[in-house]
Amino acid sequence: MSSGRWRAGLVRLLGRPVLWVGALFLVLTFTMDRIAPHLGFLFPPGTRLVYSRASFPELVASHAMLTGLASLVAIVVGLAAGVFATRPAGRDYAATLEMLTAVAQTFPPVAVLALAVPAMGYGAAPTVLALVLYGVLPVMGGVVAGLRSVPAPVLDAADGTGFSAAGKLWRIELPLAAPIILAGVRTSVTIGIGTATIGSTVGALTLGSPIIDGLSGSNPSYVLQGTVLVALFAVTVDLAFGELEALYHPRR
Repeated sequence: MSSGRWRAGLVRLLGRPVLWVGALFLVLTFTMDRIAPHLGFLFPPGTRLVYSRASFPELVASHAMLTGLASLVAIVVGLAAGVFATRPAGRDYAATLEMLTAVAQTFPPVAVLALAVPAMGYGAAPTVLALVLYGVLPVMGGVVAGLRSVPAPVLDAADGTGFSAAGKLWRIELPLAAPIILAGVRTSVTIGIGTATIGSTVGALTLGSPIIDGLSGSNPSYVLQGTVLVALFAVTVDLAFGELEALYHPRR
């Protein structure tokens, strides 16, 4: 029986798309420089097929670091703003906070970079700033929507049993709102992975580097390599968040 359950569990694991997409992403990350020379038939004669400014593992690591840092800041800021906007002391400011985060997201990332470079210089810093501005709104929106979705009778029961305001938030409201909050974080991080590619226009090392170099040098091979890896990276992370949501719901 235990052997049967083990085999069934293995079959379910192997049937998860995140496993296969993630495996393909890792394989291409570490073998792209060996695969690319065999794809010359797809491109015009004379096209340089192997991107050589940086290795693809280095590009992925730098891209992940920038996205991870920006996402962490966006999650902290969005969570704090969302909680504040739903507390009695912050409800009068909720509309203003939502407007500010919405306005921040309407600025094109390239415009944010252009404004940030004179003050922050070239490289990772302006890229992180642009990603944070783009990432806060989905997180804050998820926090506000999640906390507002907690049923009033549950809150009344928590008050009746003597929960403090902080205890009610951490032990009742946030756990019940977690699926909606996680959906907002999922959107924020996935958007960040795609948007981070524009950081290469100001000198940041990302998976956008082969795309930008390919566009400026009319090299479709570079563009294809960067695009495929960015897409697989974003899809893998999105599917991983989906797995987290699926794990949470049974406990809920």
